[in-house]
Amino acid sequence: MRTASRFLIAIIFLAVVLGGIFGYKFYQFGQMEEQMSKPQPATKISATTAKTESWTPSIKAVGSIKAINGIEVANEVPGIIESISFESGDTVKQGDVLIRLNTAIDEASVRTRRAESQLAEQEFKRISDLLPKRAVSQSQYDESKANFDAARARVNEADAQLSKKIIRAPFDGNLGIRMVDQGEYIATGTPIVEINMLNPIYADYTLSEKNLQQVARGYSVVVTVAAVPEQEFLGKVSAINTSVNPETRTVRVRATLDNPKNLLRPGMFATVQTKQPKDNDVVTVPRTAISYNTYGDFVFAVEKNDEGDLVVNRRTITAGPTRDKRIAVLSGLKAGERVVSRGLLRLRAGQKVTVQDENKDEEKQPQEASE
Repeated sequence: MRTASRFLIAIIFLAVVLGGIFGYKFYQFGQMEEQMSKPQPATKISATTAKTESWTPSIKAVGSIKAINGIEVANEVPGIIESISFESGDTVKQGDVLIRLNTAIDEASVRTRRAESQLAEQEFKRISDLLPKRAVSQSQYDESKANFDAARARVNEADAQLSKKIIRAPFDGNLGIRMVDQGEYIATGTPIVEINMLNPIYADYTLSEKNLQQVARGYSVVVTVAAVPEQEFLGKVSAINTSVNPETRTVRVRATLDNPKNLLRPGMFATVQTKQPKDNDVVTVPRTAISYNTYGDFVFAVEKNDEGDLVVNRRTITAGPTRDKRIAVLSGLKAGERVVSRGLLRLRAGQKVTVQDENKDEEKQPQEASE
């Protein structure tokens, strides 16, 4: 009997506890339904109007900066450096002396060759005077003339060999870091110093074969480099390769740029925009108005519902190129339509909104840019 009483008491206790829990949850659900039934306040947003702008179409590519003339100066003949006539970083003109090698042996050789040439010349003149008198044969005359010509050639050869002991700048340009020292013995082909012609300068890049018909000589280009991110360098397409690389299906393009301050240096990584000669009208919005998604980019368009309230609706769009902190919208949006310009993550389709700011520049709100 006691066991049955205890069991009954436990059942009553559990019923009371569970009843209380279910009653509390039912009360919470009621409160939530009541809250949901109340009209929600409209979310404040910043909006902007899509507008039509005239943009010059361009093709973006990457490439490298290359000097019009750029080499490592080297010697043609071996020798000991007698003097160095430049400092690292100098600007030189074509023909300026860079280094001189020891020339003692070569100068002696030139004197020997000139003495031999003088002797051959005298011999030739004597035979030339005797030939009209038939005192010498024609073959003797021919032999003396050949000896004289050979002697003169040997003089020229010795002079040329001597001149190679003086290394000169092959063209106007800027020198790099000196790689040899005075008194050093250098073998043939030893790098002495790098020299580059920096103004003007080339930007070499590649384009896909599908863009080949969209570029031609004379088209304008805009080049930017990481070393000077705030500056754009202007130039023109000066050459297009005559063949397409069969492995990458790309074609090499070369642009010539002005570089008066020598800010561009050979080897720099460059971003190149090749501009088309004709402008196009495009619909643009601030780049913070677009949310990029794996399943498609979208904007929140500000519209009126059937009750006349402002709401936002998700609109899938096709984003195009970016320019001056604005993005071209290729499809999905028309000029004059209003879109939310920032704070996209806190919105949902059909949500009521009130416009707080109109046409506010989103690039002044860096904390929202990631959205």
